[in-house]
Amino acid sequence: MSALDDKIDDLYQQPLGEFIGARNALAKTLSGADAARVKGLPKPTVVAWAANQVYWHARSAHDALMKSGERVRKAQIAALQGKAADIRTANEEHRRAVAAAVAEAERLASTGGSKPSPDALSRTFEALSLTPHPPDPPGRLAEALQPASGFEALAGITPAGPAKAGPYRRTDAESDSEGPATAGHYRDRVAEGDSGSVRLQPDRDRGRKETAREREAARRAEEEARAAAAEARKREGELKKAEAAVARAEATEKLARASWEEAHDALLEARRKRDDVRKSIG
Repeated sequence: MSALDDKIDDLYQQPLGEFIGARNALAKTLSGADAARVKGLPKPTVVAWAANQVYWHARSAHDALMKSGERVRKAQIAALQGKAADIRTANEEHRRAVAAAVAEAERLASTGGSKPSPDALSRTFEALSLTPHPPDPPGRLAEALQPASGFEALAGITPAGPAKAGPYRRTDAESDSEGPATAGHYRDRVAEGDSGSVRLQPDRDRGRKETAREREAARRAEEEARAAAAEARKREGELKKAEAAVARAEATEKLARASWEEAHDALLEARRKRDDVRKSIG
């Protein structure tokens, strides 16, 4: 990484309100293409900036998030290819990692007086961790991200077809008489047996059924992942409400305690004055 890239990384670690000033100051120290490159850097949104801070200042949470997302992706790909995969466990671990990253982002943002949307943070961390090609270099998001939907999340993955040619292969005689086999060059054929004629479906139909089952498995896996993410967002919202209620109760208690102490001091002062008056009379 170049010295300029190091300075650009420093920009994305600055408080959000100082980004423009720091960017312009850096651009003034440069010339030509480097200056133009720096001037073109967009100011991050609040959500993007908060997500960046997790990478820069809470690296363990960021790394756990990315690793859990990779496990979810591998499990989904395995299911799509007809292999055994513990998708539920992978989704649960990913849900916890997303929630932890959101909590860190909110904590880091609060020190700078920012309040990013928890839902937008959750979606951004989901998208960031589930994509097969995360932003490079990391820590420089400019906008919030949206998770891919459907098979977009598994782009480039080819569903598994039949591992071998089916049991109804062309014979040598068929090859000589019909010419080379090509895509779509299948026929229904009849197998003669003791019980008479039985019509057999071509291998192509069986392959279609297997592909349909694989697509259905991937769809269910995606629905599970989204349901887990939604549940995580719901629990985070409930936790925030509970924490806010505790904060209000603590503030009320503190105010009540202060009022009681003030009233108690006033009572003691009134008693002292009363006793002074009694002594002066007696």
